[in-house]
Amino acid sequence: MRIALGSDHAGYDLKTLLKSTLVAWGHDVLDLGTTSATEPVDYPDFGAAVGRAVVSGDAELGVACCGTGIGVAMAANKVPGVRAAVVHDVTTGHLAREHNHANVLCMGGRLLGSVEAIESLEAWLNAKPQARHEVRIEKLRKLDIELANEEK
Repeated sequence: MRIALGSDHAGYDLKTLLKSTLVAWGHDVLDLGTTSATEPVDYPDFGAAVGRAVVSGDAELGVACCGTGIGVAMAANKVPGVRAAVVHDVTTGHLAREHNHANVLCMGGRLLGSVEAIESLEAWLNAKPQARHEVRIEKLRKLDIELANEEK
């Protein structure tokens, strides 16, 4: 599976860990940056880039990291069609994909340890979106369209 991956400087170390893990698991990783933990950059740029990669089809799923995961999730969710979820443990990882059909996983490099982050990623990747939640997902799709039309 092709997975888009991006982070700001605060999420860089976590992104690096997740990238090596995903590659070891056999995934193709589209690394959208950043390239340093010490050079300050803006999280909206990377959250949006991951979201755009998923919606355009350049990647099947996306993972974005910043200090808390919140900023990149906010940015990714501005892209119509993205369902980005901040995840901080195995349960939220699993449920984000199973119940909310999250196509972008967001995590905080300042909040999660390595083991917890990898286990959360694995739970999210292995969870299957459940059809019984499709009515709610369709409502999210309609909101994307509605709100995009209102902006015009």
